[in-house]
This record gives sequence, C-alpha cells and structure tokens, in this order.
Amino acid sequence: MKNFLRTNTLLGWLVFSVALLTYALTVEPTASFWDCGEFISCAFRLQVPHPPGAPIFLMLGRLFSLLAGNDVTQVAYWINMVSVVASAFTILFMFWTITLLGRKIVGKTAENLTTSEALGIFGAGVVGALVYTFSDTFWFSAVETEVYALSSFLTALVFWAMLRWELIQDEATANRWLILVAYLTGISIGIHLVNLVIIPALALMYYYRKKPNQSFFQSILAMIAGVLVLGLINGGLLSGLSAVMFAMDRFLVNSVGLPFNSGVWLMVILFLGILGYGIYFTQKRQKSLLSTALLSVLFIMIGYGSYTSIVIRSNYHPPINENDPSNLINYLHYLNRDQYGSRSLLYGPQFTARVTDFKRGTPQYKQDGNRYKIYDYEPAYVWEKDQLTFLPRLGSNQPGHDDAYAASLGLPKDPTDPSRYVKPTFAQNLQYMFSHQMGFMYMRYFLWNFVGRESDVIWADWYPRLGKIADLPESIRTNKGHDNFYYLPLILGILGFGIQFMKREKDGLVLAVAFLMTGLALVFFLNAPPIEPRERDYIYAGSFYFFALWAGLGVLALQNLLQKIARKPMLAASLAGGLALTVPMLMGAKSWDNHDRSHRYAAADFARNLLNSCAPNAILFTGGDTDTFPLWYVQEVEGFRKDVRVCCLSLLGTEWYIQQMKEKADGSEPLPISLEMDNYRKGINDQIMFAENPNVKAGIDLVEYLKLVKENNPAIQVETSIGSLNVLPSRIFSLKLDRDTIQKSGVIAKGMEPFFTEDRMTWDFGTSDLIKDRLIQLDIIAQNQFKRPVYFASTLASANYLGLKEYMQIEGYAYRLMPFKVSGATDGFVNTDLMYDKMMNKMSWREMNNPDVYYDDTIRGAPVVSARLAFYRLSTQLIQEGKLDTAKAALNRCLEVMPDRSLPYDQVSVSFIGPLMAVGEQSKALQMAQTIMRRCDENLNYYYATRGDREDIRMNLFQMNRVVQQLQEAKQEKLAKTYESQFEKQYQRFENRFVESE
Repeated sequence: MKNFLRTNTLLGWLVFSVALLTYALTVEPTASFWDCGEFISCAFRLQVPHPPGAPIFLMLGRLFSLLAGNDVTQVAYWINMVSVVASAFTILFMFWTITLLGRKIVGKTAENLTTSEALGIFGAGVVGALVYTFSDTFWFSAVETEVYALSSFLTALVFWAMLRWELIQDEATANRWLILVAYLTGISIGIHLVNLVIIPALALMYYYRKKPNQSFFQSILAMIAGVLVLGLINGGLLSGLSAVMFAMDRFLVNSVGLPFNSGVWLMVILFLGILGYGIYFTQKRQKSLLSTALLSVLFIMIGYGSYTSIVIRSNYHPPINENDPSNLINYLHYLNRDQYGSRSLLYGPQFTARVTDFKRGTPQYKQDGNRYKIYDYEPAYVWEKDQLTFLPRLGSNQPGHDDAYAASLGLPKDPTDPSRYVKPTFAQNLQYMFSHQMGFMYMRYFLWNFVGRESDVIWADWYPRLGKIADLPESIRTNKGHDNFYYLPLILGILGFGIQFMKREKDGLVLAVAFLMTGLALVFFLNAPPIEPRERDYIYAGSFYFFALWAGLGVLALQNLLQKIARKPMLAASLAGGLALTVPMLMGAKSWDNHDRSHRYAAADFARNLLNSCAPNAILFTGGDTDTFPLWYVQEVEGFRKDVRVCCLSLLGTEWYIQQMKEKADGSEPLPISLEMDNYRKGINDQIMFAENPNVKAGIDLVEYLKLVKENNPAIQVETSIGSLNVLPSRIFSLKLDRDTIQKSGVIAKGMEPFFTEDRMTWDFGTSDLIKDRLIQLDIIAQNQFKRPVYFASTLASANYLGLKEYMQIEGYAYRLMPFKVSGATDGFVNTDLMYDKMMNKMSWREMNNPDVYYDDTIRGAPVVSARLAFYRLSTQLIQEGKLDTAKAALNRCLEVMPDRSLPYDQVSVSFIGPLMAVGEQSKALQMAQTIMRRCDENLNYYYATRGDREDIRMNLFQMNRVVQQLQEAKQEKLAKTYESQFEKQYQRFENRFVESE
C-alpha cells in the first residue's frame, strides 16, 4: 500500500485524540484519595514522597502545575493532566506497536501490503488501542495523579522502540535505538521500578534479531540472561552501587579522616572514569557490541541521575520529606524501601512460626560527630526449624493475617497449642499462591478488564462469572462499577494470541514473556499478604497492556476467518474491523459512568472538613494514607488551615518523621516531644514490652515514666540476650493537670465545668505492649499539657485512641482530648452547641447530592461514614437534651447533602430511623426502613445463591436487625413484626450455612 506509513501515522494521532478527549473529560478536578494528595503536594513544591520516590514524575508535575497560574485550586487539575497526557501517548504508541506486529504477522513490508491487508492491520491497531483506552485499570490511573499512567507510557514507548530497532538494517543506526531504549529505561527508574520487568522480553527480542534460528531451550537461556540483567540493574546499579558508596565513605571517614561523602565522590569519579575509558577503548578497537553495552549503562545511569533531585530537595528540609534521604545512610534506607519491611520469597518461616531466639544482625549506623558509629544491630530472628518451608506464601505475621490464612485454607487450631493454627503444608502454600495470589489477586483483576466487573465494592468479583448465576440485587444492578463486557475483549485477546503464535511464534513468545513478567511474575515476587488496604490492580497494568495488544491482533484472526467464508478480502477486512470495533465501543459505554470523576471533590472536602473540625493551632493525629494525604494536599497546595499540625500515626514510628515533628513547619509550631533521637532511632524502643511490676500495679505517672525511658533507667529495664531493653511496668497511666492554667485557657466549654473536678487524669492504656508511635503520642500529650488542642481523627483504629475515649469530646470528624472525663462515654461525648455549629456551618460536601457523580467504595467509606456518623452522634445527643427541632435540622441536613440516590444508605444510615421517628419525620424513617430491608433481603438472597462472603452476610443481617430494633422502640409493632419475620428467615439461613457447619 503506497500511503501505508502516512495513514498509519494519522490514525495513530486519531486514537491519541480519542484517548486524550476521553481522559480530559473524565479527569478529577482536584486531588483523589490514596497517594494522589501526596504526589500533588510533592510535585507542586518539589518535596520528597514515599520511597523509592518518583523524581521524573515530580518534575513533570511541577512543570504542569505552572499552568494553574496563581489559582492554587487548579494545581491539582493540571498535575492530574500529566496522567491524562501520558495515558493518551501510551495509546498512541500502542497503536503503532500493534500495526508493527500486524505487519510481521502478514509478513510484508509497508509498500507491498494490499489494501485489505492494510485495512486489517489498521483495524487491529484501532481496536487494540481503544480496548486498552477503555480498560478498567488503565482508565482509573489515567485520570488522577499517580505514577502508573506515566509508567505505562514508558513501557509502551520502550517496547515500540525495540520493534522499530528490529526494522533497521544498518548496525550503527540500530545501536542508537538500543541506546535510546537504555536511556528510556533509566528515565523509567525515576518514575516506577515496575518498568524494569519487561527487560527479559526485550532481551529475547534482541536475541531473536541477532540469532534468528534458535531452539526453544536457547530462547529460555536468553530470557534467563534478561532476568540477570534485570537483577543487575535493580540490585547492582541502583541500591548495590549506593551500598558500595556507603562502604567506601565509611572507610574514608572512619579510617582516613576525610569528611562525609568523600566516598561518594570517589566512587562517582571511579565509576564514570572506568565507564568512560571502557567506551573509549571499545570504540577505538571497534568492538561495537561492547561499546553499545557500555553506552547503554551510561545512559541508564543518566536517567537514574534524576534521583539526585531527591537528595538535593531533602537537604532543604521541606515539610514533606519522607525518610529524610539527605545523607547517605537515609538515602540507602530510602532506595531499599526499608520502612515497608521484606517478605521471604524462596525459603523462610510460615505464619505459624515462632521466634526461638534472636541474634545481632546487620549493624545500624549513625553520623556521630565526624565519624560513622554503630548504635545498634538489626535483630536476626531464629525461627522454629520445622516451620520453615520453600516458597513461603503463607508467611505474613501481621495482626489478623493468621486468621485470614486459616479461613482461606480451612486450617484448624493446633490441638497441642490452641493459641496458633496447625502448620500449613508445602502443598497448602502452593494452593494459596495459585488460588489467592494468582487467582483472586491477579486473575480477578485481569478479568475485570476483559470480561466485566461485578461492582466497585472492595474485593468484588469479576462478572459474569461462570457458575455464579443468580438474580442481581439492586445494590449491584445500580452500582456504577457494575460492568459486563460479555467476554468479548477476552475472546479477541485469545484470537490474537492464537494467530500470533501460529504466524510469528517468536514474536508470540516475546509478548508472552512480557505478559507473564508484568503479571504472574510480579505476583510471585510481591508475595502479597492475605489482607490489603485497597485493591492492587494498578500494579499489573503492564500485563493488561500486553493482553490488549493481542486483543488488537484478534482483528487479524477474525479477518482470516471471515475471508475463508466470504472469499472477498475487502469485505472480510471491513467486517472484521467493524465487528471488532463494537468491543471497545461497548467497553467505553459501559465504563464511562464509573470512570467519570469530572465533578468529584470528595477528597479535598473531606480534608477541609476534618481540619475545620479542629480548633486553631491544633495537633491532629491521623491514621494512614486515606485521611493523611488529602490533608497534606489542602495544606501544602491550597494553603488551607496550615495552623493545624497533622501528625500521621502510620509514620510516627519512624525516626525521621518524629524528628520532623520536632521542627517548625509552615504555619505550625514544633510538637512538644521530650524524647531525643537516640531514644527513637530505628530499632530503639520500637516495641516496649509489657512486664507488670506489682509495686506500680495501681498506675504510673506518665511524665515520670517518659523521663525513665529517656534516661534508659535500669528501673524499667530487663536483660535480654542482646542487651537491656525498656519495659512497660503498668497499663495504668496518670497525668497531673495544671488546673488554673487550663481554666484560664478557655478549654472547658460552657456547661462542661461540672465535669472538671480532678487535678489528675488516670486511665487504662488498654493494650499490653507500647509501640513507638503510641509512645510518641503519649509524650506529646504529656508535654503539651493542653497548651494546644489535641485531636484524634474519627477514622483511627481503636488502639490509637490510647484508652482515652472517656476524655474525648466529639467535634465534627475528630475527637478532642479534654482534661476531664465523662464516665461511661466509651465512644466520647458531644458538646451539641459546638458540634452543631461545625456540622451545619463549617463543612462542605460539594456535589455529593448529585446522583450523576461517581462515588466509589473509597469515598463511600471514611468520607461518607465520618459525616453520617457525626450527624448521628449530634442528632441523638440533641434528642436526649430535648432539642428536637435542632436535631431535626441536623438529620435533614445529612439527608440533603448525601442522599440515598447518590450515596446509598449504609451501616450508619440504618441508625437514623429511630432519631427520624423521634423528631417527627415518620414518613422518611419508614421509607428508609423499607428501602434498607428490601436491599438487604435481595443482597442476602444473592450471597446465599453465590456463596458470598460471610462478613457481607453479617453486615446485611446487622442492618435488618437494627431496623427491627428501632421500629420496636418507636412502637411500630405491626411493621416491626413483619420485618422481624423477614430477618429471622434470613438469619436461619445464615445459621444453617455457617453456625451449624462450625
């Protein structure tokens, strides 16, 4: 075909435009939940995000943020556009990749293609690119600030560049393309390390070009060589080189007396000198292969050099400075992602294993004066030998993971030791790997993208699942995340896989290796625990990319089939392209509503509402990513309520974060922490064990105890095989109060004075051991002495409230610590005047009453539950105080800003029925009761028919029972009796299925 290349270029830009328009129309206008708020904040001010960082991504984000001008509320939108543009370019290069692969299947050059063959190839490119455009996982990342969209772009670009390299006959020109691939690989390191996993596929592609007639065994060897290159880059050039730098620096500083970082500069000079000489030598001797390899290493390191920006910015001590990689020790921890721990891959303990001993492991260094000094050793745990196994897939010992493993495999308790489960067998480890890790946590995601998705509720199944046939309940039918692609993308992909292996076996093997390395190989390497805080499908976007390539090539398989029937090439090509094009059109139509975030402000509003729950100059304890990162965004980018010092408890167990909390931040004074760095370095006081001392059984003074911890006083220490360790002698704490100062400060609100009668707070800490983040929490509370308001986010786990709930006053989305307690208020108490003002006048829920806006399971979680729970606590307290009109206004406000039509009733909403009855809103209460009972009944019928999750069943039974209880309390006896009968019927089914079987 004469104009094939020109048409190919134009069509590529056409699908690019479709993708760009799709993502631009559905992009979120502000920050999303999870890491997005952190990345936007770090890009806007070039700060340091969680390890291993993404410096290239941050620099691009900073450039895009300049398009917002002086309007800081538009910064998030423009940084989100990095993902939009990168995703559209991914689709562009995907189209060109498919047409290159299609030409190889047809087996002709561009000039020799017939019109029908060209039409089939173009159809393959358009269909495959649009299938990926509208795929669930890729679209999700394309409309928010995350690294995965840009990472996908680099994967697509590198793979396309290798295919272009294959076409070039001139060796010198071809080698330039290899160096370009190396440079792009280096750049990808500054975005996300997952890009490196396609190196074995690239190595196989290189091998086939150089040695075209090789056996399958030789292909395997080439792939293994690629895995070794991957290991060399990841473990050698990156963290390995930095480890050598540290060893050299330690020697030069401690033994020679040179200043810090001398070893770094020496290693950089040596490395570049050796590399430069090697390039000069190989070019002089005309050793092109070795010269290209050395140049590739150099260009990989140029890309990796973007990490210098992380070190530079860290040394300026920005407010977000995770791991503080400002020196070589911290930089190594940052690169190695030490804060996340590690999992055994090939051999190690199972979750039933117990530690029999621990020894000194890796030394821990600190900078002490002008030397590196060992301050401690990482404990090297010795596990029960009979609990060690190959491929320990059941290896996590995190709280709750043992029960999850046991439930998954049906493991009983050990009859000789009822405190733990029976040791799993090697076969059960494999069973878990295939059924849960590869099945539930990968294949389910894969089928979401190419078959359909049951709903957007966390852990939702793929749909329609074979063997899982039942009438869908309203909660699934009306869920915007409910998508059914009728297996069509999957069928296209299988057809494409088949035709490529039939026509171009080696190309098929290359794609298969890329598909497996970005999918199942990652599953094996990550060795996921049984419980995750969120769905992790975004990790495997690369795998879905390569399958979408096959979906595009499926058009050629369909064309061949139709050509055999019709025997008219143009008709077959047109029909194949037209029929296959309906697949991405179906995907786009089905998926638009659950990917359109164009009017969503939930994350930013949640953060603002949480900050507005706090008094001026407050200290706010938060939990993990979901509530902390949006707070960082509104403070760091929009400059909102910077007087509130956000203290993230999931980070407060790290030395660098504690140190940052002791420093002044924009608009906020340092936190009052008395402990010093040597009290909370890594490995020091990570977990203070409870060892009750009868002499202080009645309690210990918190300030005095903290002094003893700071001094490492022998009075609170025990001897172990690795030295003296601090212990907790009592779970009862007391804190002396300065009553005069507190009364003058205005902390005690009007009406609460009668509760403030004691000059000392006394409470049961509640848990046995004292971990580092709670130690620092207690230190802040003890040293603060109510000089600044202290708040706890309502989203925290119960242990993070330190047993102080009776001392906490609920104010909006947060609990405020008070110097007095209300006995029996085990979930805090409400000051109605203060809380009513905050909930009615200082909160915002933009667009949350709009049924056309998509709110996923994350938003229906903490943001909605926090609001509904706050309105419920406020209204019930107002009813107790006899303020029915005010309670009615609060309840109606909640129903107005987050109605059922946009945010369906949940486990909190069900408790509104009684209060609505009490304030005279009987019709609303009865309508809510009817709706909840109908939905729960439908849900339970579906769960029983499809063997649904036990916890889902329990939740629906709880809601039904709660409806009955409230109607009985409201004297709605006839309706209560009807609903009670409905509940009893469903509960009997639960007993028959679960209770009796136990």
